[in-house]
Amino acid sequence: MINNDINYNEHGRVFNIQRFSVNDGPGVRTIVFLKGCPLSCRWCSNPESQHEYSELMFNEVNCTSCGKCEKLCKENAIDFGSKYRIDREKCINCGECIEDCYRGALVMSGENMTVDEVINEVKKDETQFRHSNGGITLSGGEPLMQPEFALEVLKMSKSKGWNTTIETTGFTSKEVINKVIPWVDLVLLDIKSMDSDKHLEYVGQRNEIILENAKRISDLGVNMIIRVPVIPGFNGDLKSIKKIAEFAKELKMVKEMHILPYHRLGVNKYSCIGREYKMGKDIKTPDDEFIEELKQIVEKVGVKCNIGAV
Repeated sequence: MINNDINYNEHGRVFNIQRFSVNDGPGVRTIVFLKGCPLSCRWCSNPESQHEYSELMFNEVNCTSCGKCEKLCKENAIDFGSKYRIDREKCINCGECIEDCYRGALVMSGENMTVDEVINEVKKDETQFRHSNGGITLSGGEPLMQPEFALEVLKMSKSKGWNTTIETTGFTSKEVINKVIPWVDLVLLDIKSMDSDKHLEYVGQRNEIILENAKRISDLGVNMIIRVPVIPGFNGDLKSIKKIAEFAKELKMVKEMHILPYHRLGVNKYSCIGREYKMGKDIKTPDDEFIEELKQIVEKVGVKCNIGAV
């Protein structure tokens, strides 16, 4: 029996709320991005989402080198002589250094919010939801890393009649799937490769749990769209995409697959959090002709295919 009681005071960590999206579920969506991800994809366009804790970001373009942050930092973690300005071993992400940073060179990614606070933000878009049959999408990071918070947000959203969608890697326990997914109208599930060894090399985890959970979600009777980022050197070839399409076709609740060409959006965020972009500079976005060829391969397998963006 499904428990309809809602804990409005359940806390979670949110790093962004994006309005008026039309690519992440039906109708007009408001996307709530949650912190934390068990994967570490080399091409990740939201690297600030990977850690569960709030994280200080430094954008050198906005910095005037006024030195106020250095004076405010009690941990001596601000170093004007270093490549990334912040000594991450000393920084405790307290956020005190951002208080006088009027240019916004220093910002904190990640805010603790209650279910009630999130819903009060999202309901500003309620009119758009009604007119378009839209609703809320939970994304990340990996929203199922905060299962209790995700569950309460979804329950509250359903009580308001909003469509609920979740973008997930599927890398979680079967208990979390069974608990959270029944509150979801549509699952946007990433499947990056059927090759577990290559998956481990490029993504940081093997793929068996993801594939098992894809079947589990399908068995729960929840609609799914399989999303595949097309990454040159990893899965950007006909054979790899065909194997994923064949797997998707076996899932009874999958009616569609989206192929998402690699792009370099978000590369600048890596320096903002003191990290190197592991894909390097030489990987290019696949051309339109090749992506169209991949689309045809998917459709020959018998799965409807759309082209989107990672």
